[in-house]
Amino acid sequence: MGIPGSEIIRQLETIGVENIFWLHDGDDVLVQFPQYLDELGDEDLINKYSYFMDDKTYLARRFKERTGIELDIDNPRTFNEKIQWLKLYDRKPIYTKMVDKYEVKRFISEKIGEEYIIPTIGIYNSIDEIDFSKLPEKFVIKCTHDSGSVFICKNRKDFDIEKVCKEINTALKKNYYWPDREWPYYDVPRRIIVEEYLEESSGRDINDYKVFTFNGKPELIQVDFDRFNEHKRNLYTTDWNYINASIEFPNDKNTIIEKPICLEKMLEFSSILAKGTMHLRCDFYVVDNRLYVGELTFHHGSGCETFVPNELNYKLGSMINLISV
Repeated sequence: MGIPGSEIIRQLETIGVENIFWLHDGDDVLVQFPQYLDELGDEDLINKYSYFMDDKTYLARRFKERTGIELDIDNPRTFNEKIQWLKLYDRKPIYTKMVDKYEVKRFISEKIGEEYIIPTIGIYNSIDEIDFSKLPEKFVIKCTHDSGSVFICKNRKDFDIEKVCKEINTALKKNYYWPDREWPYYDVPRRIIVEEYLEESSGRDINDYKVFTFNGKPELIQVDFDRFNEHKRNLYTTDWNYINASIEFPNDKNTIIEKPICLEKMLEFSSILAKGTMHLRCDFYVVDNRLYVGELTFHHGSGCETFVPNELNYKLGSMINLISV
């Protein structure tokens, strides 16, 4: 039987070995080590391992790793390349509030009205603060500081609370900035939010409408559907013409998605929320013809998704005017 990690650390410290970084099997050293150094706050160590900390160096390696393409950060042309550029050079303090799953509600309320935010059941600093027995039968629980730590409860009896708590606790230990250097997330407080579960009165699944804005102007709408089965995405122009192209997930031209009744309001709100930005994706849900804003995203797919055809990657890239940053 092996020696516990805590005992190994204790023994090393007794002989003068300090600032120990413990890497577990399966951990990504390029992600975990920089966060460790940052939280340690030792400037000498940070300077010593500057290769791990430098965003520009890291993003070039990460981009090649995820896309197979060399990143031309000094002359970006595609959408994906310009997203990397924005990560490095477009850093406004308000962005932190806009990506915080809790604080963004105040931002949205101030800009377009609180009736368009998803009702909050509770906000918590740790999983131990949550009394699951007092939550409604259906709810959504997620972390405020990242993307992807979202868990949907449609029936409390079948909801695996233990598994969800474990995954949330793991997520709370991570600063979402480090994996892809998405700067807006760096200072977002790591908390947990529980929201009302949105559903149509008919029981039909709701669609997820994502409006891509460029320099404050809506130009493209992505609709995600069948997200928990065979995830698909259809693309549309702002006047709801189908675009035969795909981003990361396959499209389905045979699935007819009706033009949402509140499309004009969706586009209007996107313009308001995106004012002063180079690129912002505004996510909406439509429930029984009522509009809700889900979240705001500055770096769609972290700028590493696959475009088919790739010409769309260049076309969307041409819409981001970097000169105005």
